[in-house]
Amino acid sequence: MMTTPDLGELQRRAAERAAARAGGTDRLRGHIVCDGLVRIFKTEGVEVFALQGLDLVIDRGELIAVVGASGSGKSTMLNILSGLDVPTAGIARVAGNDLLTMTTKSRLNYRRKVVGFVWQQTARNLLPYLTARENVELPMGLAGKVHRKRAMELLEMAGVAHCADRRPGAMSGGEQQRTAVAVAVANDPEVLFADEPTGELDEATAADVFGALRTINAELGVTIVVVTHDHAVAGQVRRTVAIRDGRTASEVRRSARTGADGEQEIVSQEYAVLDRAGRMQLPAGFVDALSLRDRVKLTLENDHVQVRPGDE
Repeated sequence: MMTTPDLGELQRRAAERAAARAGGTDRLRGHIVCDGLVRIFKTEGVEVFALQGLDLVIDRGELIAVVGASGSGKSTMLNILSGLDVPTAGIARVAGNDLLTMTTKSRLNYRRKVVGFVWQQTARNLLPYLTARENVELPMGLAGKVHRKRAMELLEMAGVAHCADRRPGAMSGGEQQRTAVAVAVANDPEVLFADEPTGELDEATAADVFGALRTINAELGVTIVVVTHDHAVAGQVRRTVAIRDGRTASEVRRSARTGADGEQEIVSQEYAVLDRAGRMQLPAGFVDALSLRDRVKLTLENDHVQVRPGDE
């Protein structure tokens, strides 16, 4: 015989559900949010899952690097968040904009005003017949608000004020990319996405470009997401997110501390990312070191979970 819960029990359950909802809301209260993000491409009747439930939350003003092997899904994620592609399912939200339900008109406005973008290929970022200053002024003009002084300020922040009157052909690759950073923030976007911005540059020049991104982040408070395969670049941010097989696999967080000798040092800690279903991907180095295959043994200890090879 089924019994009816008393009022106190119903209130307790309602409170638990409310707390769970509140917890979920907090978890998704980022400037950039991906929750269970899925992108499926169909080619000749075959479905390819580029993203398989990717989760990611980025706070306002963060500068993070996203890394992953070719085909891991990092560029697909970037295309979705920048408004160049449309997700198949899940949540993708940037600065309060829902990228799953956005209309074509809203998407165009979003790309013009909310986000900026820097491509890997220098030729895609700048018009060759305009000077650096004119390239920065162009998006301002399209928005009806050209400010020559502001254009020069942005070029100075990017470290290329000396290139103001040069066309791209008279600049080095690094100068072109730093100018592209200034162009990308010309309309004061809330978020800047950069797809392999140092991929065609040598190490020293790449450091200059990343320095420009750091300055823009610090001076303007723009949230910046850099997709890169350059581990030297990824090591210069406080948070690096790794994507593997269309899911967020791990994160490295870096913090500064004062050592015993009084000098500051950077401490790195790697984390596996746990999704709502309790799934996580062990770092590839851990798997190889212990020769983990097929299945593993799990033991719940007082304050940790022990993972051992399944054939022990």
